[in-house]
Amino acid sequence: MPIEAELKARVRDEAALLSALDQLAPAAPATYRDHYFDSPDGAFAASGQELRLRTVQSPEETRHLLTYKAPAVDRESGSKPEHETQVADPRAAEAILRGLGYRTQIAFTKHCRNYRLRSEGRDMLATVVTVPEIDGTFIELETIVPSEADLTPALKTVRAVLRDLGIAEQDLTDELYTAAVAAATASHDPGDRPATT
Repeated sequence: MPIEAELKARVRDEAALLSALDQLAPAAPATYRDHYFDSPDGAFAASGQELRLRTVQSPEETRHLLTYKAPAVDRESGSKPEHETQVADPRAAEAILRGLGYRTQIAFTKHCRNYRLRSEGRDMLATVVTVPEIDGTFIELETIVPSEADLTPALKTVRAVLRDLGIAEQDLTDELYTAAVAAATASHDPGDRPATT
């Protein structure tokens, strides 16, 4: 199963980071509208699995992606085996998921700038992210590896690229957007559940 070797960090100097990335690759802005699904009792997410229906809107196109992530195989980075496929009809995909017993756990929007890079023979995707419900800016840097045996060297390369971009080791985070959005929503509306539309 392919594994998404990824590290995420909080960004201290967004202008410097964007300048460094702009020298490496053209920016591709996009908006991600994410819906995460879970079983009614929450057991699916509690086991570390993810089931996501994402709409990606860019100036060029709109795409819909269905993604399944298995539990993390690396505790420090949170890297997970991943399967992803494009879907033609997101309403039909959502109906199928609901028919299988899954419900929307949480939904939110990510505003992204994507940069496709290459380092040490690896194709990489750097994404600068803001989420309206969460303070600050994040960078995600990922590469896909074919098996767990290649995960450690891949993460070493990811770390090296982040260092070159000015991201310090202490800025790395395992914070989940889903958890952060849920916490932010609860703190603003204590009596309400997170939006699940």
